[in-house]
Amino acid sequence: MIPQRIKYFSAVLIAFVSITFGCKKSDPAPVVPPVPPVTTITGTRDELTKDSIFLYAKELYYWNTSLPTYDAFKPRSFSSNETELYALTQYSLNPTTGRPYEYVSNSTSPKYSFFDYGTTGKKASLKADVNGTENDYGFSADYNTLTDLRVKYVYPNSPASQQGLTRGCKITAVNGRTSLSYTSNNLTFLNDALFGTNASISLTFTDLAGVSKSVTVTRATYTVNPILYTGVYTAGTKKVGYIVFNSFTNNASAAINSAFSNFASQGVTELIVDLRYNGGGYVSTATQLINILAPAAQNGNVMYTTYYNTFLQNLTATQRKASILAQQPLTDDQGKLQTFTSGINGKYATYADLDYSSTSSDNIEKFAKSGTLNLSRVYFIVTGATASASELTVNSLKPVMDVKLIGTTTYGKPVGFFPIKIDKVDMYIPEFETKNQSGTGGYYAGLTVDKDAFEDLTKAWGDETETLLSYALLYPKNGNFVTTPARTGSLSTQSASLQSKLSVAETKEVSESLDQNSFKGMVKTPRHKF
Repeated sequence: MIPQRIKYFSAVLIAFVSITFGCKKSDPAPVVPPVPPVTTITGTRDELTKDSIFLYAKELYYWNTSLPTYDAFKPRSFSSNETELYALTQYSLNPTTGRPYEYVSNSTSPKYSFFDYGTTGKKASLKADVNGTENDYGFSADYNTLTDLRVKYVYPNSPASQQGLTRGCKITAVNGRTSLSYTSNNLTFLNDALFGTNASISLTFTDLAGVSKSVTVTRATYTVNPILYTGVYTAGTKKVGYIVFNSFTNNASAAINSAFSNFASQGVTELIVDLRYNGGGYVSTATQLINILAPAAQNGNVMYTTYYNTFLQNLTATQRKASILAQQPLTDDQGKLQTFTSGINGKYATYADLDYSSTSSDNIEKFAKSGTLNLSRVYFIVTGATASASELTVNSLKPVMDVKLIGTTTYGKPVGFFPIKIDKVDMYIPEFETKNQSGTGGYYAGLTVDKDAFEDLTKAWGDETETLLSYALLYPKNGNFVTTPARTGSLSTQSASLQSKLSVAETKEVSESLDQNSFKGMVKTPRHKF
């Protein structure tokens, strides 16, 4: 039998791990024994890649104890990397549903795991949400009704913004096609035209003033500003701030500080944070936002704790030396190697030198209040597109202050990942989960709302008659979400424009049909000085 170390060496020949951390965790699973030795250490490049996919998952996957042995799984028998990954993710069953944690109805793709080949798939969205740069048209679209296609957001200074597109514009023609109703053929066409790799797109749209325009939008590189709108409202006797935050990019720190400093200077005491399309991003950016929103009295208290699988939490010295993580250097803030002669490789620190236990200070984030904003309540506008780092933000604040959620149930991603480089592909699989100071996590079905309502895509950002914002402004004025009969009728009509024709599940399916590769995750780069 081939020794364990040799087995890993064969995998590492084709798969050098490249890791930047993503976050989310859950209760540890039982300790998993070392991966059974594999007798086959030779093969084609494709076969070795398939071996590596399995071996990395066997050690790092959050639910690794549910995975079979190499010989039982037979990774080389799969026709593609995607079919292998899907098979790997369908073993771990959620006891609440009886279905895999990564189950998606009518889909052969996992809910959380995916591959990034660098030129296709989720790379662009990942780069935008994580690194703050993008190379695309700079807008997204969705159906307000089955026959009404609307622009849902536009990034400032993007190609779409420069051509006059704004939220709420009605799209009436795409590359000459005027029949754009919700059909499978049109979805295929629109996903390719709007979110594919084409150099340009021709659009005809009607703006919010009722003026029809025809433009050509050409893809280009731009810096993503994730703050799409800010405003301050008077609700009764209270000053209420409103911010639309679209992604936790790593370039957002200065913009966040500026926006919230402005809120403080205007005497804002309650705040609406609009995360309806925010699929996540950097945990460090989410932590910054949490510390601005949180009460100063929480300083030094636990914000959230990170949990890895029990195998990682209980790594022995022998296991660390054989671990795949030993192949990945742990760099400092400047991206340089950290000298660590007493570490696993005797030269520099690696990920195998980290403490993955839930009691380690590296895995316990504590509150550190920043700014002068003193809030009595925060409202989060959320939808099924609200995921990962956004859910972490909400979940971390729930035990420490008055939090209200408005919209629809969130995506449900209490797990996170870091990229694993295997030959020419990066693999993303859940490796951990987070829980707040009350020990609450595991929201795989999403976070439920206090006021259930659907958005109105015909309204601009900041329009007080937009359904979700209107409900958010109602509560600080009345202390509840109850409004006058006339206003209730108006809001109900707006909110029911789409779902009156569809069930809640069907409505969710419609909203997820476009821009299917939008990134949902939390990226966390561990920093530890040795």
